[in-house]
Amino acid sequence: MPAVLDQVRFAFQPLVNLNTGGVVAMEALARLPGHHVFELLDAAVQENRLVEVDVGLAVRAVSSATEHETLLPLHLNLQAETVSHGAAVLDPVREILAAAGRRTREVTLELGGQLCHLAADTVLRAVDELRAAGFRVALDQLGATDVPLGLLADTRADLLKLDRRLIGGLPRDRDRVALLEALVHLATRSRAGLVAVGVEATHQLNALRRLGVHLVQGNLLAPAARRPVDRVSIATPVSEATDPGTRLATPVTAGPRVTEFLHPAVTLPATATAEEVRRVLADRPTLSGVVLVDEQDRPLWTVDRNRFLLAVTGPYGHALHAKRSADRLADEPRTVGTATTALEVLDVVAATDPQRRYDDVVVVDDAGGCLGVVRISDIVRGMAEMKVEEAAALNPLTRLPGSDAVAHDVHRRIAEGQVFAVGWLDVDGFKGVNDTAGFSAGDDLIRAVGRSLTDAAAALSSVFVGHVGGDDFLVVAELDDVVPLVSAVLDPPRVVDGRAVTLSLATLVCAPGSVTDHGEVSRLLAPLKQHAKALRGSSWVMGRPGSSRIDVLRGTTAPSQRQPDGSPTHPQWAGGVG
Repeated sequence: MPAVLDQVRFAFQPLVNLNTGGVVAMEALARLPGHHVFELLDAAVQENRLVEVDVGLAVRAVSSATEHETLLPLHLNLQAETVSHGAAVLDPVREILAAAGRRTREVTLELGGQLCHLAADTVLRAVDELRAAGFRVALDQLGATDVPLGLLADTRADLLKLDRRLIGGLPRDRDRVALLEALVHLATRSRAGLVAVGVEATHQLNALRRLGVHLVQGNLLAPAARRPVDRVSIATPVSEATDPGTRLATPVTAGPRVTEFLHPAVTLPATATAEEVRRVLADRPTLSGVVLVDEQDRPLWTVDRNRFLLAVTGPYGHALHAKRSADRLADEPRTVGTATTALEVLDVVAATDPQRRYDDVVVVDDAGGCLGVVRISDIVRGMAEMKVEEAAALNPLTRLPGSDAVAHDVHRRIAEGQVFAVGWLDVDGFKGVNDTAGFSAGDDLIRAVGRSLTDAAAALSSVFVGHVGGDDFLVVAELDDVVPLVSAVLDPPRVVDGRAVTLSLATLVCAPGSVTDHGEVSRLLAPLKQHAKALRGSSWVMGRPGSSRIDVLRGTTAPSQRQPDGSPTHPQWAGGVG
């Protein structure tokens, strides 16, 4: 078996942050000439030597990365069964890391294999031991391996890596889109990074951007290579109209989390000399600074590239500083936690010395350890792009968001198990308004309805309003806010060019588990809307998934829809909100 291990070679594939365009880590991929590495692992299982072989591969991966002198964080693949024996089995990995001058915090262990065959307590205990040893933990090949859902939540993994088969159907496969949306939601709530693996085509990349997956890996960006690469070229996103099957990521009012802009930090001990810092900066021309840390990886100082080099390269600078501690030319770090939003980072920056306004900000974990740095230029650019996307999605007449934003609000409420109502509102006979009063009067009417909805929503915290085109509006609200919203919109009389105008509203009450997505809500609203349009005056009808009952809450039945005795043709329309 050792002879076979000696034949293994390693290729390195970068993990790329789409928000910054930077390489954030490098995965070491084992290559066995003429065979797949899984064949080697299967043979090791048969000989009861899996731990020995698995750890041996990890040691050789670190050795190969060290030969290429890469400073990027390293990802190593391990079988879950291996780590279930405890962190002690990884002592050889820690030893070679120490010999190479690397910290365990710079290494992420990607756990693969069949976790369902292991006791959950065993896996959780092993993960805790790995974290205590300083390693970061990722769950690998989600969608291809059997990871119990409870374990997926309980491990609190730093990264969740999607199997390439999960993204293969993007953007057309609606079921895959829904699954990815759920995983994005899980990752956001658990503060884990979500990595899409196997990105091979531009349409997949565009779909992942729109879904909110910002960490990717695949041949489209950079294939696995013998030498690690620290920069890649990312395709510019094309128009969203090319991917109609994929929805936009859920908008976050306070902006994205700072971790979405994370760069790997280059760290040195707080005792490092100015000459050691200078050599690191000279070897990496794109590096903006260095973080000086203590023995627990907590940031003590940050060294800004420009100010440092001005000091050491000026007259007598090298003689004055080279052998002395680098912290003499450093600044106190600006640190933020992983839950900090991009807007909050900008607030921190605004309150600091103008000379340091564009210095990197250090992101720390709950223990205060350095996770990486964010560059202010990335955050400013990211926030600007977010604002442009938001503005482009607004209806030009009412400045209300469109159907994508409404869809995500619906999906959020479904995922949270809320009871809510979705309403579809439009103007009765709107074409007649345009034909008789002119399109300008029609535009004014649409603006007036939009203002009524916006004003009502401002006073009702649960209400979300969207303008999906023409005279059609969508509203989403908790049940307690539905009646005051409807009153605010339907009560005021509306007149255009001396002609009374009425509105029709169809509402679907959604209980937890009654609907699966926005598309189903849309289909169920369509027949309700037909009933509402058949009524006289401003109308409001309400229905529920799985029930044929339709409650008429406003409007009267037209004579043609009454029976000879004067009763409605559809007696189930009578009723109240209950």
